[in-house]
Amino acid sequence: MPMLKYFLPFLGSILLAATPALRDKAPDFTLSDLEGKPVRLSQEYAQAPVVLVMLRGFPGYQCPLCNRQVQDFLKNSDAFAAAGARLLLVYPGPPGFLNQKAEEFLKGKTLPANFHLVIDPGYTFTNLYGLRWDSPQETAYPSTFIINKQGVVTFAKVSREHGDRATAAELLEHLKH
Repeated sequence: MPMLKYFLPFLGSILLAATPALRDKAPDFTLSDLEGKPVRLSQEYAQAPVVLVMLRGFPGYQCPLCNRQVQDFLKNSDAFAAAGARLLLVYPGPPGFLNQKAEEFLKGKTLPANFHLVIDPGYTFTNLYGLRWDSPQETAYPSTFIINKQGVVTFAKVSREHGDRATAAELLEHLKH
């Protein structure tokens, strides 16, 4: 029991991390893109609504469902731009080869100016948003949020499985309102 006191602060931060729900203020964070440039959520939504997409990263393979979802978003990139939305794709994983794996994920994809891919080494953002899927061959629950210009969550979809992802059509419909 004496060792427990050393772990309580750490456990408390994990237990208190709650996934943002509708009408919650989105917790702010800063992650870096593949060039090392910091991207801060609050600076993004100050300019335009943000579609925040939690990918699964590299749980031992490049997730085909993440690839399919991002391809759907890319096919509809003009519609996202017309809606004035910015897309922030979060690629989580352990540090080390995360940058390399994220570059592999982007191979063959060209992100438009309103899309950013950022990496989450060590699951800082993932834990902050309560999205850590801590099981073998898992990294994070695939999730999508829309955050308005005031920093409030107006759409939230968290999948506790590999499928059931937000689609471009679903997000674009929500962005109309």
